[in-house]
This record gives sequence, C-alpha cells and structure tokens, in this order.
Amino acid sequence: MKSIYLLGLCCLFGNAHAGLNVIADLGGEPAAPYFDGINNQPNEFESPNPPEAAVLPAAPASLASVLPISTPELTPGSVEARRLGLPGMQPIFLLGNDPLSRRWLDERKESLRQLRAVGLVVNIEDEAAFGELQTLAGDIELLPVSGSDLAKRLGLQHYPVFISEKGIEQ
Repeated sequence: MKSIYLLGLCCLFGNAHAGLNVIADLGGEPAAPYFDGINNQPNEFESPNPPEAAVLPAAPASLASVLPISTPELTPGSVEARRLGLPGMQPIFLLGNDPLSRRWLDERKESLRQLRAVGLVVNIEDEAAFGELQTLAGDIELLPVSGSDLAKRLGLQHYPVFISEKGIEQ
C-alpha cells in the first residue's frame, strides 16, 4: 500500500517545476520588472491601484520638457558604504547640481568612465546647469531623472553616490 502511495506522490509532483527565467540585458526583454523585488514596499505616496500606462510620444522628449528635476528624498551629504547583491546591474551614480556633486564627479570621472557608469542627475534646475554638469562629465552619459524610486528601494537619503552590483559607496 505504501508503494502505491509513494508512486502516486511521485507522479503528482514529478512534473511540478517552474520554468527558468534568464535575466540579462542584452538588448532583448527589459529587465526592469525583475527589479520590482528590491525593497518594493508600499507607502503612503503610492496609490494601491497603479495608473494605466501612459502613451509615449512618437518623438523623444526634449531636455527642456523634463527639467527641472527635483528629488525631495535626496539631498547632498555623506553616504555610508554598504554591500549589495545585485548581479548584472549596470554601474550608476546619482548626483545633483551642487558643489559637493561637482567636486565628487570631477575627482571620480576617470574611474566612472572606465566602469561605463551612467549618471542620474536627481536635482537640476535648468538646461544651462545640466550643460555645465555634462561638460564637467565629458563623455560620461548623464540623464536627468527623479531618484525617488531608487531612494526608497535602497534606503538612500544623500548623494553623490555610486551604485553597482557589489554595493553602494561614495
């Protein structure tokens, strides 16, 4: 009787397995949905029902149309280094339009260039200020974006900061 019971269990659970998800950013499927699990916790600022996806314009947005960028959760200041386990994450750094960020970028731009890090400018007023930062960065890509989501997920309060698959450091 036990052997029939075990045979039944083997047949029942023998085929129960999940398919593998291969995560890589090689120009195929976007990896952003896989990052939803990084400290993705609800808060009072988010509605429980996300809005419908917006229809994107046919042409890319101009720099003037996205500025100014303000991230109230992040201010210039000191950041304590900590380890992360985010394999495959592209190196990024957060900065703003302030003396600390400019000095930090100027001191580290060669290593940021070698790592092919992308800069996310989280506090910037206008095109002229963004142009000055881009001139200081040289050929390092800078993007004006809100850092609210990253600040929430990674528990950040200050910038400038470098974020890689290994951890957070200033």
